[in-house]
Amino acid sequence: MAPNPPLTRWLCRITRAEPDELAGALWSFFYFFCLLAGYYVLRPIRDEMAMQIGRDRLQELFTWVFVTMLVLVPVFGWLSSRFPRRRLLPWLYGFFVLHLLLFWGVMASSQQQTALVGGVFYVWLSVFNLFAVSVFWSLMADMLHTEQARRLYGFIAAGGTAGALTGPVITAATIPLVGSRGLMLVAAGFLLLVVVAIGRLRAWAVRYAHRHRVMSTAEEDATRAAEHKAMGGSIWAGLRDVLLSPYLLGICVFLFCYSLLSTFLYFQQVELVPQLIPDSTERVRMLAMVDLLVNVLTLLIQLVAFGALIRSAGITAMLVVMPVVSVVGFAALAAWPGLATLVAFGALRRAGEYAISKPSRETLFNVLPPEQKYKAKNVIDTLVHRTGDTASGWIFTGLKGLGLSSTAMSLIAVPVAGAWLWVAYRLGQEARRRVRRRRRAAVTPATPQDVHTMFEKN
Repeated sequence: MAPNPPLTRWLCRITRAEPDELAGALWSFFYFFCLLAGYYVLRPIRDEMAMQIGRDRLQELFTWVFVTMLVLVPVFGWLSSRFPRRRLLPWLYGFFVLHLLLFWGVMASSQQQTALVGGVFYVWLSVFNLFAVSVFWSLMADMLHTEQARRLYGFIAAGGTAGALTGPVITAATIPLVGSRGLMLVAAGFLLLVVVAIGRLRAWAVRYAHRHRVMSTAEEDATRAAEHKAMGGSIWAGLRDVLLSPYLLGICVFLFCYSLLSTFLYFQQVELVPQLIPDSTERVRMLAMVDLLVNVLTLLIQLVAFGALIRSAGITAMLVVMPVVSVVGFAALAAWPGLATLVAFGALRRAGEYAISKPSRETLFNVLPPEQKYKAKNVIDTLVHRTGDTASGWIFTGLKGLGLSSTAMSLIAVPVAGAWLWVAYRLGQEARRRVRRRRRAAVTPATPQDVHTMFEKN
């Protein structure tokens, strides 16, 4: 066998990939880069629209996002049951591109942005973000076994962070020239590149499975056949699996706590920033620069620390990191309220979520069968996530209606963060027990070195 060229060896060191995994790792990186670059081009526009609409109506938008999710989850289940994955995913992103072209057309036909357009765009982008990112991680869990995820997820997540760095830079630099309308076309271009990446990833996965025989011949034939036919099953299968599985319910509670605290922090931002920065364009630029700061921190953690942390500390420790940060951060926000504390805590919390908490949480799905990786995971990532957002939006508004100050709201968030910490710890321990039960029962994992490697450090 010919030695690998220097560039390949260097890329393998950076990605922690084996030579035959390198193409998959790089295409996954590119996929996530384009996806989040497109999203982050639009995110400051969405947040500025929310500030124009006002905090008093923000919980209404959260409710509409939840209702939209409630409608779309069974629709996605129906599509997953009837269309093969190799066709479903490109069509899904093509559908989102069509929506962006429609927004471009609506904005082009009107000189002023209406509250209706702003509200619809806010709901659409919130739904798009959850569905598109959920589908991405479903594809990763589908293609990579857990040992590969342990090595590659940090680098793959860094692709998303690099895209999230690129998006705000494009927005901050070009919005004075092209306006919000022109940025719709930029985001649509990134999503078209996502469709290209999906095709290349699927081709790599088939080659890798055939070359390394990571599954039996029967499993390989079944997997290849699954690429060309639908998964079948009920459109409600994902919701049913979540309700019947304590393991999946634990992930739901973890995500609900995260959503609750994120919404509390987001509402405080929506309330405070317009008071201090009255100009709309300056708010968009400021929000874009905050996104830039978040993603610089995230990229540094992903490239420098994530792999070492997950090897040395284990998955349980990684799951509890952000709850601990939230306990400290909300306590600090209660003691020193203000824009500086809000920005610093918000940036650190978002960076830790993207770089540590989310990649760690995603590894919990690798042991699930394909149907649950798409259907049950989609229910958790969309419906459960937005249920938390909607409930917390109304909770925040209700508490504000009682006359509670922002300081009091931060104090209330501290014990909630403590509860999140307890849930994260118990979820990690339950994952460890599941591995032990599988080992005692001598159940062979679908791929070599299954989740034992991920949780052995616990």
